[in-house]
Amino acid sequence: MTIFHVLATLTTLAALAAWVNYRFVRLPMTIGLMLIGLLTSLALVALGSAGVGVVEPFTRFVRAVDFDEALLHGMLGALLFAGALHIDLDELLAQKGIITLLATGGVLLSTALVGFGAWQLFGWLGLGVPLVWALVFGALISPTDPIAVGAILRRAGVPRSLEIKIAGESLFNDGIGVVLFVIMLSLATGRHEVGARAVLELFLLEAGGGVAYGAALGWLVYLMLRSVDNYQVEILLTLALVTGGYALANALHLSGPLAMVVAGLLIGNRGRRMAMSEVTRGRLDAFWELVDEFLNAVLFVLIGIEVIILEVTPAILTAGLLAIPLVLLARWFSVGLPVTLLRLVRAFSPAAVRIMTWSGLRGGISVALALSLPAVPARDTLIAVTYVVVCFSILVQGLTVGPLTQRLMRRAPAGT
Repeated sequence: MTIFHVLATLTTLAALAAWVNYRFVRLPMTIGLMLIGLLTSLALVALGSAGVGVVEPFTRFVRAVDFDEALLHGMLGALLFAGALHIDLDELLAQKGIITLLATGGVLLSTALVGFGAWQLFGWLGLGVPLVWALVFGALISPTDPIAVGAILRRAGVPRSLEIKIAGESLFNDGIGVVLFVIMLSLATGRHEVGARAVLELFLLEAGGGVAYGAALGWLVYLMLRSVDNYQVEILLTLALVTGGYALANALHLSGPLAMVVAGLLIGNRGRRMAMSEVTRGRLDAFWELVDEFLNAVLFVLIGIEVIILEVTPAILTAGLLAIPLVLLARWFSVGLPVTLLRLVRAFSPAAVRIMTWSGLRGGISVALALSLPAVPARDTLIAVTYVVVCFSILVQGLTVGPLTQRLMRRAPAGT
C-alpha cells in the first residue's frame, strides 16, 4: 500500500467520522472522532469473531500505518507549532514558574511514581515486566496532551491564567516527555551507559539543544518574513520551518518538539507583531488552524482504530484498568507538589490542583511512543496498558473536565 493510498484512506475515514459526529453524536470533535473509530474497530472485531470476513483487510490497513513514525516524525511538529503560534508570550512568561516546574520536575516525578507503581502492579499480575521497562512506561504516559482539552476548557469559562498554565505545560512537557522517553529507552536497551552523567548529557543535548535550535531557526524565519510582504511566501516559509526544521532536528538528534514550540512562540508573537501585515496574519491563522484541525482529525481516528491490532489478555486488561488510578494519582502528586511550593510566593485557587490533575489528558503522543518500542517481551503489555489509559483519559476525563471545572470554579475564589 502506497503512502498516497494510506493518506487517502485516513482522510476519507476522518471526513466521514467528522460528518457522523457533527450530524448525530455531537461530541467535541477530537473525542467524537476517537469514539467513532474505537466503536468501528470493536464492531469489526465482533463481526470477525462471528465469522464475517471483514476484519482482515482493515487489520492489514492499520498495520500498514506506522503510527509512531507518522506522529513523532510527521504530525507532531506541525501540531506543536500550531499550538504555540496562538500562545501569548507575555501571558506565558507570567506563568513561567509553575509551567517550568510542571514540565520538568512534574514529568520526572510522574515518571518515577508511575514507573515504580506499574512495576509492582505488573509483578502482582504475573506479567513479568522489568523495572527499567516499567520506567519506560512511566516516561511515555507522563506527558499530557493539550489537543483534546483546550477547546473544552475555553467553553467551560476557565480563567485565562489557568488556561495558559495547562496549555503551556502541555506544550513543553510534550517535548520534555519525549526526551525523557528517549533517555529511558536508551538505558533500557543498553545503547547508553547507565549513570547520572550520561543521563544529564543526553538530556542537555536533546532538550537544551532543541530549545536553542528552535530559537535560532525561528529568528532566521522571522528575519525572512520581515523582508517580504506576500502571504503566500510567508505561509510557505512557516511550513518549511515546521517540515524542514523538524526533519533537521531529528537528524541532529535534537528535540524537534521543543524546537517547534520555541519557534512557534517566536513567530506567533514577535513575527506576528513586527513581520506580518494584517492580511498575512489572517491568512496564516486560517492556514494553521486548518492544518491543526485536519491533523487532529486524522490522529484521533487513528487512535480509535488502533485497538484492532492490540493483543489483550485478561491480565493485561486488568493491568490497564488498575493503571488508570495509578496515573491519576501520580499526576495529582506531580501537580500538587509544585503548586504547594509556589503557594509560598503567590496565590492559587484551592481548585487549581484538582482541575489541573483531571485536565491532564493523555493522548496520541503516549500511544505513538508505546508503538515505537522495540520487539521486547514487555512490548505488547505496555502498548495495551497505554491504550487503556489513553482511552479513559480522552473519553472519560475529556467529557467530564468541562462540567467539573465549571463546578469547582463556581465554588472557588478568584486567583487560580
